[in-house]
Amino acid sequence: MIKLKNVSKFYYSKGIIATGFTKVNLEFNIGEFVAITGESGGKSTLLNVISGLDSYEEGEMFINNMETSHYLEKDWEIYRRKNIGNIYQNFNLINSYTVYQNIDLILSLNGVKKELRKQKIIELLKKVDMSKYQNTKVSKLSGGQKQRIAIARALAKDVPVIIADEPTGSLDKRSAMNIIKLLKEISEDKLVIIVTHNYEQVSEYVTRKITMHDGKVLEDKSIKNIKKTQIQRTNNYKNMNFLNKLQLGFRNTFNVIPKFILLFLVYAFIVASLMGEYSFFKKNEYELDKAGYTYMFRDTDDKRILLNKKDKTEFTKQEIEKLKKDKHIKTVIENDTVIDQYIAFTDEERMLWLQGRAIDIDQFEGKVDVGRIPKDPNEVIIVGDKNNYYLKVGVEDILNKKLYSTTNNDELDRENEIVIVGIKYEETPLNSYEFKFYISKEKQKKMLFDTHQKYSTINIDFMGEIHNSNNESNQYKLAVNNRVTKNNAIISEDYNKKCEKNNCLNKNFSVNVANQYYTTSSEFKIEKTYNEKNINSILELNNYKKENFEEQYNGIIYINPEDYNELFNKGTYQMSVYVDDIANLDNVTKKLEDSGYKTLKLKDALVDEGATEIMKIFKLVVTCCLVFVLFFISYFIIKIILKSRNTYFSVLRMLGANKNVCKQLLIIELLVITNLSYFLFLALAELNKTNFLNINFINTVNTYFKLNDYIVLYLILTIMSLLISIKYANKLFKNSVMSVYREEV
Repeated sequence: MIKLKNVSKFYYSKGIIATGFTKVNLEFNIGEFVAITGESGGKSTLLNVISGLDSYEEGEMFINNMETSHYLEKDWEIYRRKNIGNIYQNFNLINSYTVYQNIDLILSLNGVKKELRKQKIIELLKKVDMSKYQNTKVSKLSGGQKQRIAIARALAKDVPVIIADEPTGSLDKRSAMNIIKLLKEISEDKLVIIVTHNYEQVSEYVTRKITMHDGKVLEDKSIKNIKKTQIQRTNNYKNMNFLNKLQLGFRNTFNVIPKFILLFLVYAFIVASLMGEYSFFKKNEYELDKAGYTYMFRDTDDKRILLNKKDKTEFTKQEIEKLKKDKHIKTVIENDTVIDQYIAFTDEERMLWLQGRAIDIDQFEGKVDVGRIPKDPNEVIIVGDKNNYYLKVGVEDILNKKLYSTTNNDELDRENEIVIVGIKYEETPLNSYEFKFYISKEKQKKMLFDTHQKYSTINIDFMGEIHNSNNESNQYKLAVNNRVTKNNAIISEDYNKKCEKNNCLNKNFSVNVANQYYTTSSEFKIEKTYNEKNINSILELNNYKKENFEEQYNGIIYINPEDYNELFNKGTYQMSVYVDDIANLDNVTKKLEDSGYKTLKLKDALVDEGATEIMKIFKLVVTCCLVFVLFFISYFIIKIILKSRNTYFSVLRMLGANKNVCKQLLIIELLVITNLSYFLFLALAELNKTNFLNINFINTVNTYFKLNDYIVLYLILTIMSLLISIKYANKLFKNSVMSVYREEV
């Protein structure tokens, strides 16, 4: 039935070749009870090759006179399923399953009907004297008891070949003899091959003895004559049906509670993230339709016109003055990008936080209700709801007090200081928690500088190589230092390797700045290089510590503050004008266009079908990006969590399950958790509707979601789960059973 002709097995690891066994010539037939013994080398490996769990590199193995050297993994899966029952030395039972479930598993994999499975399991447990443990989890059994279950599981397949690796190693003498007698009994119409170190224990029963040493067969001795018989198939194997897969997938979902909880939390995070992002855009779409809000502009005054020059150059002073003289233009805002920004200020102690949008002081009309009109550039007027705490009872806390914006590092930006000197109450504020800050043109210029700096792409052309300076590391990052002379730069000594003869002194490089308004470039000469020893003497850094050199300083390119300011302190590339009357809007717009300007009437930017479509497209893009990011983050986490399941799936494949069945079980398991997470969220949403819960985030979902939105998100989650399952399965199941198993055990 099974014949090995000059078969050899080798292992490859990190360039080293190890021998499993070499030049083995053996033949096995039905009716034999074969014992393979020997002190060391190759016995278990030989069993794995005969079982189809491991490949061989040399020679030929014949099964029923058919060559197997051309077999693919799927061919070995069919072979194992139909022909091999394994009894493993380390059992390979599913510890989270009960005794009954472990045997039921192998019958389910082979498509045995439920009513037949139950009867057969009871009979097998009686044979191995384990009936009273059928509902006990395997993890609670002794080694000897586990071995009996492993034997019962092998017998459950009813296949022609039983292969056992030390089947009595964990049993007492009496139990061992019972197992040997049982194996002898079934060998009458099957081929039984066992590996044992205790040949005396089985010598009375075996028909043949094979002795191996260092991967070679030393002896192949026939003990008893046998009558060769043909294979008598007693079981018509079928594919595992969908219902059985579904039941097994559900069982796998909950059988390891820590694993289930971790996976559930991951999918709950995915659900919450997608719901949050999607509801945010749904809410904004609603606000656009309702209030005329645009995503780009905060000042939606219908008298406002945005201007750019068609040649994308900056506005000249003469052009600005000409616009101001137009009788139908009431106000000209030079730095109009500032008025569409959201700004926030806090005090020295960070006891208060004021936020809102900036408005040109020239647009302020009327008188202040408290305080006075600003005189200095840092002085501002705020306008807000009279019922706001600070404007109602906290006036003394904010009036004439210095406030500061914060940097990206959440530090106080002392260069951006304001003092509130006037307060005006708004009759119909849009948001009682937001203010309007009427600021000077000098303050607007500072904000515009910060905006250009924040939203520009900075590329360093260093010795012919382009490097982005916007990254978070110090490499090619620009910084200012007063010790650097104008038009020069001081760089890290590490950059010398980019220059000829490892010397960059007096070499030139350029800095290129680009944003939506302008592009500019400046060239610098390298006057000095620094290292951790001389950087402080060259640049006089504050609180410099040598141990922080690599993390905080090395790689930075230092230039003069004036040079840095010239990169971002540019003229006006976009302006807004406000007409005196809405009736004059179209005439003024046409006049501006005829003068060579590119215009946008803000009222046309207010939401309509076109604006809504843009928002929907933007929502789609952001959703796709979020799904993409969530997919890889969740896949990485799920891969770590499922690492503990690799052994489980390896065991399934050892028992005869093919890769497709294992993949489907994994898909079912993750889809079950996906659905639990999703429908739990829907349950929470229903509880919010009844006011049993009051979660703002979920309230937003309830307010803006429609049925089709829930369906879309459900499909996204389902597809994500499928892709994660398939990606993980493809990675896990691309290798042979034993290669995956060895990685995990």
